[in-house]
Amino acid sequence: MTYIPDSELILNPDGSIYHLNLRPEHLAKTIITVGDPDRVAKVSRLFDEVEFKMQKREFVTHTGTLNGKRLSVISTGIGTDNIDIVFNELDALVNIDFKTRTIKPEHTSLDIIRIGTSGCLQADVPVNSLLISSYGIGLDGLLNYYPLENTKEEADLLEAFTSHLDESHIPTPYLAPGSTSLADRVGAGMMRGITLTCPGFYAPQGRVLRLKPTTTDFIKKLNTFQHQHYRLTNFEMETAGIYGLSKALGHQALSCNAILANRITHEFSQKPKEIVEELIETVLERLTTYRRL
Repeated sequence: MTYIPDSELILNPDGSIYHLNLRPEHLAKTIITVGDPDRVAKVSRLFDEVEFKMQKREFVTHTGTLNGKRLSVISTGIGTDNIDIVFNELDALVNIDFKTRTIKPEHTSLDIIRIGTSGCLQADVPVNSLLISSYGIGLDGLLNYYPLENTKEEADLLEAFTSHLDESHIPTPYLAPGSTSLADRVGAGMMRGITLTCPGFYAPQGRVLRLKPTTTDFIKKLNTFQHQHYRLTNFEMETAGIYGLSKALGHQALSCNAILANRITHEFSQKPKEIVEELIETVLERLTTYRRL
């Protein structure tokens, strides 16, 4: 068994993992991630019981039960740089023995569901709709640092996207799938599509304020991409990193999106709080009461 040194697996004096400040017993096997730290309490207030709370930096964790099912909800903050921290530490909490600093012989797979907001890239994806991501395509570069294997179908889709975008100055795109089992369980009745993950909110998503983006006609390029029956439906800043690390680490992940903006019709939701609340309630209900027929 390979010993993991102090500089690589950093633990706090109380035995908790460095950034999240959690010990293994604090974590449920089903985890909801949200970007906004304030959204953690909006999820956990619907629990029957909250047994544990922790906050360190932007990372807020509440663990409790709903309908007899133990759940953890964790804020990641914005962006895949934070996803790298959160998902590696979540995996360490269940798959590394902190006392011996060695990888456990039996792998534990987590179910991880993102509840987040997103902008859509197609005129026929309405504002205030709920959408789950079948795939995430990342322009942030995170998974280029990790081993990530694609099926032939995924590789063909990624190659078609890269050729269509044709921008040499951005990081090499990567692609990862969401969990089909979680999609069937949580996503019934929701729209499905491909989500693009960007490394920023303004120029990386084609917004123009004072600085003009170096990528020209970015939104048009994204809107017009099509490969077989695939097209890009929406974009945000975490999904591809979540999917890529989950696949590489052996976890099941699903990204659920509340569509607040349409970048083609230039609409923005008039009821963003309500649509996020609807997504939270829908996900919790399906995680804790759903039974396959």
